[in-house]
Amino acid sequence: MTPGFEMFAFEDKILSNPWTYDNPSKVGWFFNQLRSPFQNPILLLFLLLPALLTLSHYIYKDYQFFLSLGAGGTPSTVRGWLWITFLRLFAHRDPYSPSTLRSHPAQPKGYFQTTQGTLPSRPGPRPTVAGIAPQRQLTQQGTQEIFSLLSAAILGVATANAETLTVDTSCFEKHSTGLFSRDPIQHSCDGEICHVHPSDGSLHLTLHPDDIRVLLLTGWGQRHPLARGEWLKRLTRIPPGFVMVYAPRDKGEMEVVMTIVRAAVWWVDGRSV
Repeated sequence: MTPGFEMFAFEDKILSNPWTYDNPSKVGWFFNQLRSPFQNPILLLFLLLPALLTLSHYIYKDYQFFLSLGAGGTPSTVRGWLWITFLRLFAHRDPYSPSTLRSHPAQPKGYFQTTQGTLPSRPGPRPTVAGIAPQRQLTQQGTQEIFSLLSAAILGVATANAETLTVDTSCFEKHSTGLFSRDPIQHSCDGEICHVHPSDGSLHLTLHPDDIRVLLLTGWGQRHPLARGEWLKRLTRIPPGFVMVYAPRDKGEMEVVMTIVRAAVWWVDGRSV
């Protein structure tokens, strides 16, 4: 066979079945390596390296963001981050959707319907909120002065109703003070009614389903990502009516927030204050 025809025959073999052609040349070696990258750890690592670097960067950034939210009910450790990462699978996709949960037989209507009250609309856009546990308000945070006044007002509610209410370390947060019912009709993590976050001035509390709708429509808060139902409560202790109330920015907003706190007392404790 003439040299020209040999070259064409060589190319035909490669193009017809490049994966099985066994040739000592560089072209043949390359095709043999591509035939089964799992048999070549170095090549496999080379192919996966971009994806591994991207994933490692994402994990590092996500873990650092988790730590930046500060102390909360979940330990600020790798184990705590892994637990929250798992719980994200069950988190609300829309925290502004009204609750469809049933109310307690003793409280068929919400606090605002019962008292014929309402909430004014919160001025301005909603703040940015991030995290699950801890969950924090990242923008429009309250001042230290307003936080102190709000904490004192909640303590005053407990003092004025000492036979039924008390204050103690939050069952949820572990790093802040919570308001508790001594004899709750809604079992919310040892009867906890609410707690305030010193880092941003926001609150977590538990409300009647009707009152959650009022809260969402007027823009004063949002549902907690894990407030899904009794089935998830068994895993996380977070009640279905658990919500975040945004930090009050002035004394006028603090009075509105205290109205929401009273609604939470009525729901968990069963009494108006």
